[in-house]
Amino acid sequence: MISPERFVQFARWALWSLTAIVVTGASVRLTGSGLGCTDWPNCEQDQFVASLEYHAMIEFVNRLVTGAVAVAVILAALGSLRRVPKRQDLVRWSLGLVAGVIAQVVLGALLVKTELDPRFTMGHFLLSMVLLWNAVVLLEKAKHEELAAKPRPSLATWTRLVFASSAVLLLTGTIVTGSGPHSGSDEPEVAARLPFLVRDVTRIHSITAIAVLLAVLWTIRRAHLDGAHERRESAMQVMGLLVTQGAVGYWQYFTGVPVLLVGIHITLASLIWIQVVRLAWLTEQPAPADGEPVPT
Repeated sequence: MISPERFVQFARWALWSLTAIVVTGASVRLTGSGLGCTDWPNCEQDQFVASLEYHAMIEFVNRLVTGAVAVAVILAALGSLRRVPKRQDLVRWSLGLVAGVIAQVVLGALLVKTELDPRFTMGHFLLSMVLLWNAVVLLEKAKHEELAAKPRPSLATWTRLVFASSAVLLLTGTIVTGSGPHSGSDEPEVAARLPFLVRDVTRIHSITAIAVLLAVLWTIRRAHLDGAHERRESAMQVMGLLVTQGAVGYWQYFTGVPVLLVGIHITLASLIWIQVVRLAWLTEQPAPADGEPVPT
């Protein structure tokens, strides 16, 4: 039997392992190691373990991290089935993680088979963001008793807008990545790029980021007027991360998108998305005035 406290640990491990795989996956692309292993699931046709070669080892380590993610997700799924008391909402969300990881494995194989087609690279990252969304909701639900949603209408409207615009921001970011110089391979003729000018798609991405920031600022004001202090604090955390992300984004753009800054940008994107999802979830929960426990 699994206690609620232990299950929270399982859910937290799943969330942070899924965050880690985003970072290690980005390192594969940024070091040009996307085809370090040319087969799947073996690194090479007749060899499971990578040879002692730079690109092959980076890609193989990322695959090992994928194994660690699978273990964390399986623990969360089994934990939800053996949790006492059992909750069907936790079972459903944990099984969503299992389905997502299986889909990621399939996408990873297609990415290798298509020699890093940027559309599959985009899909790989966006599916990772869906998995992070799933994992955040699972963790927040696991930390609290199941409650009927009673959102504050005005505040919920704005946090939903923040959520939706942040999703668009992630999408435009993948288009910038798919059009930019870091294809995942050291051989430019192997990995294709999207047919867009980096300058144009970057401008669209920046405008979207400004729209998200404005929505967050209004959410902070609305939360302050409503006396929703925890929601306000959560929104301010999103704002701080967005401002930092914007600074890194402009820095990398004007310095020729160096690998380290791109890696930091991707890591921050994951952390922002986690906090945005948590903010949206918090706002859907009963307000203090309703007499219900407030999520922490």
